[in-house]
Amino acid sequence: MIDPKLLIDAPELVVANNRKRHKNLDIASVSSLSSSRKTLLEKVENLRAKANEIAGRIPKTDANDRPTLIEEGRRIKEEGKILEVELQKIEAEFEAAWRQYPNILREDVPEGTGEEGNQVIRTFGTPPTFPFTPKDHLEIGEKHGWIDMERAAKVSGARFAYLKGEMVELELALLQYTFSTLIKEGFTPVFPPHIIFTKAMGAMGYLEHGGEEEVYHLKNDDTVLIGTSEQAMGPMLTDEMLAEDELPLRFAAFSPCYRREAGSYGKDLRGILRMHQFDKIEMFSFTVPEVSDAEHEFLLGAQEKLMQGLGLPYRVMKLCAGDIGAPSARTYDIETWMPSQNTYRETHSTSNTTDYQTRRLNIRVRREGKNALAHALNGTAFAMGRIMIALIENNQQEDGSVKVPEVLQPWIGKDQIGVK
Repeated sequence: MIDPKLLIDAPELVVANNRKRHKNLDIASVSSLSSSRKTLLEKVENLRAKANEIAGRIPKTDANDRPTLIEEGRRIKEEGKILEVELQKIEAEFEAAWRQYPNILREDVPEGTGEEGNQVIRTFGTPPTFPFTPKDHLEIGEKHGWIDMERAAKVSGARFAYLKGEMVELELALLQYTFSTLIKEGFTPVFPPHIIFTKAMGAMGYLEHGGEEEVYHLKNDDTVLIGTSEQAMGPMLTDEMLAEDELPLRFAAFSPCYRREAGSYGKDLRGILRMHQFDKIEMFSFTVPEVSDAEHEFLLGAQEKLMQGLGLPYRVMKLCAGDIGAPSARTYDIETWMPSQNTYRETHSTSNTTDYQTRRLNIRVRREGKNALAHALNGTAFAMGRIMIALIENNQQEDGSVKVPEVLQPWIGKDQIGVK
C-alpha cells in the first residue's frame, strides 16, 4: 500500500500518479474516509481516557457519590463501544479504498498506456538465420519425446505437459548453472512453500488489482497456490526488524508456479509458452530505501549475466506507466528472441516495489534514530519453460538435434541433445 499520509499531505502527487497510470480513482472519497477515521479515532481515544480517569477516581470518592460516578463511567464505556463499532466500519472502508491505489511510480518511468509505450533500452545478440526451415519447440519436443501435452490433457486438462528425458536434463542443468552463478553474487538459495495464506498473498498487493482471478484457491483452507515464488518470499520476513548492516538480503528461490491464466483464453495455446504450472527461479531482495534503485539495476544486471551466458538474443525493455503492475514503482522486462514466432517474447521481469509490499508486511529496518520500512525488489532468474523454448528453437540443427550452450555442458554432460 502507498503511505496513507500522501492522501492527506500530497493528494496532488497521488492524483498525478493515478493519471499517469490511467487509473480512475476518486481521491476525494478516500480522503473523506481518512478524515472521518481520524475524527472517530480521536473521539474513541478521548472517551477511553475519560473512562480510565473515572475508574481511577472511584476508589477515592465518597461512598455516597460512587453510584453516580460508576453510572457515568458505564455510560461513557457504552458510548465508546458504539463509536468503536463505527470506527471499525470506517477503517475497513478506508483500507479497502486505500488498497486500490497503485504504487507511486519512479520519475523515469515513461508515459504510455500499454505495450506500445514500452521503451527498448538495449539489445544483445543477433537473431539466428537458418539454412533450413526452422521448427517450433513443440514439434522438436514431440519428435524426441521431450514434451507430451496429449497425455497431460487426459490427466490435468489443457495447458499442462509432461516434460521428459533430455528436456528434464536441460532444466536440471539450467538450475545448476543459475544457482552456481547467483550464489557467487551473494544470493541465498531457497526452496519456499508453494501454499501460502490468503492474507499473505493479499499483503503482496496482487489480489485487489485483477490477481484474484489468476489464483488457485484451496477450498478447504484459507490458502492459495503461489503464482511465483516472490509471493512466498516477501511474507517470509513479516513483522521483522532487519539490521541495516546485514542488508541487502538477497534470495534465489526455486518453485513450481501455478496460474489460472484466466485472462488469456485463446492466447499462446501451442506448446509450453503459457502454462497453468511451470517452474521458475526468482530473485528477491530486501534493502534500505536509499539504495533500492541501485539494487534494481543490480538485479537487471544479474538477469543479463545469466542470459549472456546462454548466448540467447534478447532486448531490455523499460515498461511504461500503463503497463506496470500496481505494486511496482518501476519494471524492466527482458524479451528473448523466439524463432518460431519471429519476434521477441517476455521471459524475464524485474520490479522495484519500494515500500508498497513491506508496509502491509510490516518489514522494517533498524536505524539510528527512526526506523524505516525496508524496500523489496524481485526479478526473474529464469522461467524454465520459456527459456527452454528459446534454447531449443535458437540452437536447433537441421538434423533435429539441439546445441547445448557451453555454460550448461558441465551440468548436462553433453554438447548436443536430440542426437540419434
